[in-house]
Amino acid sequence: MSPAEWRIPVAWGELAGLRLDRPGTPKVIALHGWLDNAASFLPLLPFLPDLDLLLLDFPGHGRSGHLPPGAEYTLTTHVHAVLDAADALGWERFALLGHSMGAAIGALVAVATPERVERLALVETLGPLAVAVDGTASRLQQAVAAARRSAGATLRVFPDLALAVRARMHASRLDEPVARLLVERGTRPADGGFVWSSDPRLTRPAATRLTEPQVRALLAAIRCPVRLLYADPAQPYFPDPVRQARLGSVPGAELITIAGGHHLHMDQPDAVASVYRAFLAG
Repeated sequence: MSPAEWRIPVAWGELAGLRLDRPGTPKVIALHGWLDNAASFLPLLPFLPDLDLLLLDFPGHGRSGHLPPGAEYTLTTHVHAVLDAADALGWERFALLGHSMGAAIGALVAVATPERVERLALVETLGPLAVAVDGTASRLQQAVAAARRSAGATLRVFPDLALAVRARMHASRLDEPVARLLVERGTRPADGGFVWSSDPRLTRPAATRLTEPQVRALLAAIRCPVRLLYADPAQPYFPDPVRQARLGSVPGAELITIAGGHHLHMDQPDAVASVYRAFLAG
């Protein structure tokens, strides 16, 4: 059974995703990483149990709409997108399967609406990226400068999808078949070829970030079961001392570590599914 295209209207435009409608099975929303899209989870599907599943494109990603001009993408933008999707499906309670940024957003959804999230299956991230207190001013300066500088910037045009696939392979160290999945859902036709469909504003630095103590305080408020999968070695922006300290903030969280790269769920879908199969089945 292949997932079907799924779209709903929201206050600012439209959310898109891929839907496997299996009534009576566990309800799961899958949340992709930054600049990825719903196709990120396609390699994993053959190895998972039967699930009532939505693979969501976050706002500004994949085939979801972009925020209106002048609006900014924030953590709560994506939290509300998850809840809007769940509301549209009529799901009062559901599990979340998240990779990277999607894992960070999933944790925040569990904190914000603990009565709705049954369990968290997280790959490669626990909580959002943080900033040191003494970096607060420089982050604001960088964000404002980037926003002013990028107004009216032109998009890179790829004459054919093969070039876009090669660019994505290089950027994320992905093999061709899985990079192609992301590219096919993450590009749109344009004069002269194809451009990325993701909103260019997503590449700007965020004006504000939580501090590490704030992140850990949020994680301590998670009340549902959490199973976390880390890749070895750790990513430079999420070093092992930080990810281990955050793990200690989550009551009863389980950790599994697998040798591999950041896109474990695409590179080793059978191994990743073995970690989560029984967990997601409830």
